Amino acid sequence: MQKILITGCNGFLGQHLTQYFAAKKLNVIAVGRGACRIENKNGFIYESIDLTDTYYVNKCLQTYKPDIVIHAAAMSKPDECDANKKECLLQNVDVTDSLIQAAANFFPHFIYISTDFIFGENGPHSEDEIALPLNFYGETKLKAERIVRKSGLLCSIVRPVFIYGKLYAGMRPSFLHWVKNNLEQNKPIKVVSDQQRTPTYAIDICKGIESIICKRVPGDFNLAGKDIISPYQMAITVARVLHLNELLIENVTSATFPEVVVRAKQSGLKIDKAVKELNYHPVSFEEGVMLSFT
Repeated sequence: MQKILITGCNGFLGQHLTQYFAAKKLNVIAVGRGACRIENKNGFIYESIDLTDTYYVNKCLQTYKPDIVIHAAAMSKPDECDANKKECLLQNVDVTDSLIQAAANFFPHFIYISTDFIFGENGPHSEDEIALPLNFYGETKLKAERIVRKSGLLCSIVRPVFIYGKLYAGMRPSFLHWVKNNLEQNKPIKVVSDQQRTPTYAIDICKGIESIICKRVPGDFNLAGKDIISPYQMAITVARVLHLNELLIENVTSATFPEVVVRAKQSGLKIDKAVKELNYHPVSFEEGVMLSFT
């Protein structure tokens, strides 16, 4: 039975990955910081590790010698990354490097979870476009991608966009749940309409990674949604699917929320390669919203 080690398992995507592969009856080693926040603790082994501690990273990987490493842990909030660049470099670049070095002795399939933030404007972007990150978070993820590519391991780089899905105990609410919670309380919200994204349903990412594992295919893969949509349109969809008052949602531009960190207005990723090589067929955003709340 293949052993899969998943980092960042307490995070939103990490929890979905852990539960998805545990349900497939694979041998899952879930790595996170502190106590395990996954409510359903069946079907996997949990290891509490600070990934910045190279001794324990080496010890963990040598103990389990996983066939696959899915590196989902990251410092992922662009504002926090910009405010604390040293910590961001440590978490996103140095940790990736230490995991690669620890894995070098037994050559697992190394799957790195990256981001659309490595690109700039004029999306949606294909895998082979020139990377031009607009902020420090994107720069660190691009640096980590390069480390992974140079590792000599069988490696695959996965790029999702604006991940959403079911909210389990111990997870931080996603944008969709923020919308739902406010509308249920009859609170008006302002949501921008001048940004474009290709939001990704979490289980679609899990399925795409499963295909990468089964096919043992290296390279870069955009695992995003198929709909190009603004946050305002996302919020309206949530309201309509859940029969909430969409009149509480005010259509605004990004100028309403001045930000220190630059974010692309026209972002998103093209998924043609994943569709062709991985048989990747993500759900529509509307269907993803329905699945997220059922």
